[in-house]
Amino acid sequence: MSARTAFLLGAAIVAVSCNAFTDAATRLAYDIQGAAARLGPQEGARFTLIHHTPSAAGQCDGPYRVQLDRVGAIVIWCYDRAGAVVSSHTTSWHRRFADTARTFILDKPAGAPLRIELERRGGRAVIVGVS
Repeated sequence: MSARTAFLLGAAIVAVSCNAFTDAATRLAYDIQGAAARLGPQEGARFTLIHHTPSAAGQCDGPYRVQLDRVGAIVIWCYDRAGAVVSSHTTSWHRRFADTARTFILDKPAGAPLRIELERRGGRAVIVGVS
């Protein structure tokens, strides 16, 4: 195997396994970053992000709670079928790209997607709705 082939194979393995090194909150933050980039530049432009949580197999398989905090934090709690917390994840990465109009806290059933509404306000992407 040539050095170039080995490098490309290694890069492919790392790219595929990136989700193994992130958590549910970080993946959501990355999706918000991407949605903010797709939001139109004009004041009042809107974009709806549909995030499928859990977004990695084997993580957060049961019901979950999501908090998008006005101060810029994302917190996700993953529950088992009995309602016990099995993991929690947090990040503020998305805060660089989007503000949050108010604190949103939602309980979602297992596998249910999360809809996040973004709107351009004062030149910034702002999370204005979560369902």
